[in-house]
Amino acid sequence: MFLVGLTGGIASGKSSVIQVFQQLGCAVIDVDIIARHVVQPGYPAHRRIVEAFGTEVLLENGDIDRKVLGDLIFNQPDRRHLLNSITHPEICKEMMKETFKYFLRGYRYVILDIPLLFETKKLLKYMKHTVVVYCDRDTQLTRLMRRNNLSREDAEARIKAQLPLKDKVRMARHVLDNSGEWSVTKRQVVLLHAELEHSLEYLPLRLGVLTGLAGIVSLLYLLLTHYLLPSP
Repeated sequence: MFLVGLTGGIASGKSSVIQVFQQLGCAVIDVDIIARHVVQPGYPAHRRIVEAFGTEVLLENGDIDRKVLGDLIFNQPDRRHLLNSITHPEICKEMMKETFKYFLRGYRYVILDIPLLFETKKLLKYMKHTVVVYCDRDTQLTRLMRRNNLSREDAEARIKAQLPLKDKVRMARHVLDNSGEWSVTKRQVVLLHAELEHSLEYLPLRLGVLTGLAGIVSLLYLLLTHYLLPSP
C-alpha cells in the first residue's frame, strides 16, 4: 500500500474532491481531525502543551483553546517549533495507526487530506503521490466571496495568507483542475483513482510484510516443534 497526499487551497474545492474519492470507495484520512484528536484531554500532547504554555491555553472544560494557543505562537518561531515538536510525533503515530488499519483491510492506497502538505513539508517524505486541487485565482476569489459572504478585500486577504495554488501545482505530481464545470473535475478524479488503483506500487511493501509474517510463522513453528515434541 502507498500513501497519497492531497491538498488544495481555500475555496479550491478540495472537500468536494475528497467526497468523490470516498464515494469511489477510497480510504481517506483527515490529518486535521487527527491533529484535533491528539490534543484532547487525557492524551500526552495535551499534558505537554499545558506544561509548555500554561493553563491559560485551556477552556473551562479542559480542552485546548485553539485561538489562544494560535495567538501565543503567532510570529513566534520558537514557540511554534515547540508546539510542532509536541504535536507532530503524536499526529504521525495516529496517522500510521489509521493507515495500518486500511493496510490490513487490503486497500492499495490511502489518501491523506493535508491542508499544509507543501507548507510544512513534514509529511512529504511519506507520500508516494501528491495531488493538488487547483482553480484559477479569479474563480477562487469569486467562490470564496460567495461561499463566505466576504467582501473582495477580505477574500483577497484570506487567499494571500496561503501559499499560492500555482506554487503548489509546481510541487505536486498530480493536478486536479477545478476551475470549470464540476462534471469535468469529477471525471478527473475518477481517472486519477483508476490510475492509482491499477498501480503496482503497493506490491513491494505488501510482499515485504507478507514475507516478514511468513518468516515469523516459520520461526514460531520451529520453536513449538522444538519445545513441544518429545526428544528421540
